[in-house]
Amino acid sequence: MTDACCGHDEPRDEELEEREPERLWEVSELRFAAVAGVLLVAGFIADLRDAPASVVTGGYAAALLVGGWTFVPGTLKRLVKGKIGVGTLMTIAAVGAVILGEVAEAAALAFLYSISEGLEEYAVARTRRGLRALLSLVPSEATVLRGATQVTVAPHQLAVGDLLLVRPGERVATDGVIRTGRSALDVSALTGESLPVEAGPGDDVYAGSINGTGVLEVEVTTTAQDNSLARIVKIVEAEQSRKGNAQRLADRIAQPLVPGIMLLAAVIAIAGSLLDDPRTWIERALVVLVAASPCALAISVPVTVVAAIGAASRIGALVKGGAALEALGRIRAIALDKTGTLTRNQPSVVDVATTGAHTRDEVLNVAAALEAASEHPLARAILAAVPVHSPAAEVEAVTGAGLMGTVDGRPARLGRPGWLDAGDLNDRVTEMQQAGATAVLVEHDGTVIGAVAVRDDLRPEAADVLARLRADGYRVAMLTGDNHRTATALAAQAGITEVHADLRPENKSTIIARMRETAPTAMVGDGVNDAPALATADVGIAMGAMGSDVAIETADVALMGEDLHHLPQTLAHARRSRAIMLQNVGLSLGLIAVLIPLAAFGVLGLAAVVLVHELAEIVVIGNGVRAGRVRAQAPSPVHRPADAAATQQAGIP
Repeated sequence: MTDACCGHDEPRDEELEEREPERLWEVSELRFAAVAGVLLVAGFIADLRDAPASVVTGGYAAALLVGGWTFVPGTLKRLVKGKIGVGTLMTIAAVGAVILGEVAEAAALAFLYSISEGLEEYAVARTRRGLRALLSLVPSEATVLRGATQVTVAPHQLAVGDLLLVRPGERVATDGVIRTGRSALDVSALTGESLPVEAGPGDDVYAGSINGTGVLEVEVTTTAQDNSLARIVKIVEAEQSRKGNAQRLADRIAQPLVPGIMLLAAVIAIAGSLLDDPRTWIERALVVLVAASPCALAISVPVTVVAAIGAASRIGALVKGGAALEALGRIRAIALDKTGTLTRNQPSVVDVATTGAHTRDEVLNVAAALEAASEHPLARAILAAVPVHSPAAEVEAVTGAGLMGTVDGRPARLGRPGWLDAGDLNDRVTEMQQAGATAVLVEHDGTVIGAVAVRDDLRPEAADVLARLRADGYRVAMLTGDNHRTATALAAQAGITEVHADLRPENKSTIIARMRETAPTAMVGDGVNDAPALATADVGIAMGAMGSDVAIETADVALMGEDLHHLPQTLAHARRSRAIMLQNVGLSLGLIAVLIPLAAFGVLGLAAVVLVHELAEIVVIGNGVRAGRVRAQAPSPVHRPADAAATQQAGIP
């Protein structure tokens, strides 16, 4: 919170942070407000029954002391540090009302103000609990296989390398890799994917996933303290302090507003006293101080941001703070990487062309030798086609072009057409590209010996998602390092008309910068190879970042699942959240603009202004909490099958 905020802007005690209030009566400010309210009513009743003045005043004074305890001590501490905030206005107004003999109105001010502080604390705590509830997805105990013995341990006792036994219906205690068994995992609570995901040996599993019908043995790869759930909570809570443009706007308005209003009140009191009854104008000046309180303005955006970020995590999006959320809500253009974003990231070799007397196996062996140490998706496809191979020596990557090294003592190169001359294979390479495949040329001992066609099929949901984005008014473009023919063929399947191909990483960044000149632009990529473009975009969005630290750290937003449906849903959520932020800022500023003249000319008294102002704070808090509500995601028509047989059975091309 800022200094201009109603709530607590001092660091909270860690022990208290662990015990977030779960019910309204557990909020200390609301308990103080309840006591103050009782004392205020008691003083009012005593006044109606003509009780002695000392009794009536004593009741109001007690209500003032109890209600003021929620903000006066903190205000004085901040004043010592030279900080002026809303509490300063409230304290001065209360003291002034007491000096004028209006103890009842001062008590009403303190009572209502303590209620608004308590409601704010409850709203923020509620959204924090929603985020931390992710950690409750981890089971209270886990079964570990040690030899032939099954041992039950607490999740925090798990060590990397332990072998977990996960029975049907059980939750996975921490991140790991399946060693034996096959099952369908329910990961809806983690990634938002509505359908179970098939998984088998070698597949990653994440803490909180619910096992289906199979029995799994999972090798632990991450401790419970650092697993995907814990990492998500840590990152989001750390990033929630980052402020979006709307938050900075609220701060810029509130910070000069406080001393400005104090100056205005002083002018009203002095000028009015010179022309009329000093008591009347001093009282009006005090009312102006309260009327101009920017409390609603200061709390309106933070409450919305906290609620919206917590809700985004429930639909499979990790949003890194208010800056990212607000920027995401302004996006009107989207650039998408091809490999791993629009495609399934499961490339395979679909064709091999050769020259002269060279054979298919020879071409693949040289290609596999060069790709042996590469993690590029094309490398995985080539290596899968050549299970047994010998790695090349002195391998060197040429950025945006390919690889070079030594195979069987002779120089070899593998790379895109243009870097290597296709020669007699030019027509075959063209055919491969027109079929939507990526063609790489293989050169050995100075001679091009063949070309390998690798194709990564489009995600089944891609065309539907892109149609939805266009219908929502977004400009959609595809950026890829593949050649223009391959990129165009795949873009046609997806329904994309704007294609930028043959790009190096720096070229992608340049195109993003150009797109930003016409509209706020988001880049969707894998968070590693697309790092320059992700950094250049107004918002960088990483796909499938559930287990990728690099992707999470690089991008502003990480979509934790592999389903592209998360993209339009997250964008819609951000747009709605930003609209709520702007509603709150507008309402808060409008309230101040209306109340100041009414207070200055005596139309509204202190009690009326306090009541209107605090009711408005309750409204903006309630409106901000709406950002924590998300609509259920439409079920994805497909899920990721475990193997090719399952792929064909599911009807996926």
